[in-house]
Amino acid sequence: MKFQYSVIAASILALSTSGAALAQEKTLRLLTWADYAPADIVAQFEKESGYKVEVTLSNNEEMISKLRATGGAGFDLAQPSQDRITGPQQEFGIYKPMDLSKLKSELFIPSMLDATKVNTTLTGKVYGLPHIWGTDGLVVNTKLTKMTDYTDVCRGDVKGKVSFRLKRPTLIAFAFAAGKDPFALYNDTKAYTALMEDVGKTLTACKANAKFIWDNKDQLFNGMRTNEVVGAIMWDTGGWKLNGENPDIKFIAPKSGALGWIDTFAIPAKGRNDAAAYAWINFNMRPEIAAKVAGSAGNFTASKGADQLMDAKLKAQFAESFPEAAIKAIRWYPTVPAGLEAIEGRILDRVKAAN
Repeated sequence: MKFQYSVIAASILALSTSGAALAQEKTLRLLTWADYAPADIVAQFEKESGYKVEVTLSNNEEMISKLRATGGAGFDLAQPSQDRITGPQQEFGIYKPMDLSKLKSELFIPSMLDATKVNTTLTGKVYGLPHIWGTDGLVVNTKLTKMTDYTDVCRGDVKGKVSFRLKRPTLIAFAFAAGKDPFALYNDTKAYTALMEDVGKTLTACKANAKFIWDNKDQLFNGMRTNEVVGAIMWDTGGWKLNGENPDIKFIAPKSGALGWIDTFAIPAKGRNDAAAYAWINFNMRPEIAAKVAGSAGNFTASKGADQLMDAKLKAQFAESFPEAAIKAIRWYPTVPAGLEAIEGRILDRVKAAN
């Protein structure tokens, strides 16, 4: 009888284990940004593919932290920016190489696909593919003030009426506005540290100018809507959203160059469902799907032909913010070398602690 019970128990355990494994195989655990996985798109993918999607919202710093803590486990697909892939991969080994044979490459804008592959390649292997792209610059209430470059938020006439965040893009922005090229110093730790020290001093002095240091978009949007904030360093889609509510508020590409970023698709090192990950990538790059996701995010995508299906208002706003000269002046983020963000982190901690 004991043997019979043991056989039954073993059978139940085996069924339970196989059921759990099957559930894992039919689930895509997605680590992504807000608005990149709208509910209607998730529902359509689930219906077409048979996979269930579990969405976790995050940002670059949190993505790296989560994947580093688990050695690349817990998610099947992540969406870090292209400059945050090879550095963390070199340091922590949190991603696995992309299998390009599973990619429908004809769905991508060729130049953007090729550039992102170059920027996410480490020891001959590609770790990231392009998805959503956009820029950071200035959002200004043009009825109340004029601004042309990042450090205009430090002017005395707008004291207590501006906002920015204490993150690495602000350090980079201030460096370019000072006439320096921080990207050119990425591989010179000593020179880069010296530049960031100088930028940190400027940012510390400018800190008192801010109505508040923003850390979420609702806070920032409300400040702009109520005219408490007349100018801010922020992203293009935020500016275009506010412009839709108030035509006096505009996204302006700074004269030293807007900061361009590309958010990617990357597969964590210990992801359990690569098949679902590639299915999601190929699904999202279909022009009609990409246009809907772009509408949700408010940005443009690397999907070939999606721009023709996008909202006419957004295309008009983009054209106003980015005349040809401004497009050519975009400062695209290169790959961040390992250890660079630690330098920036120390500077930012000092700025945050300063009175």
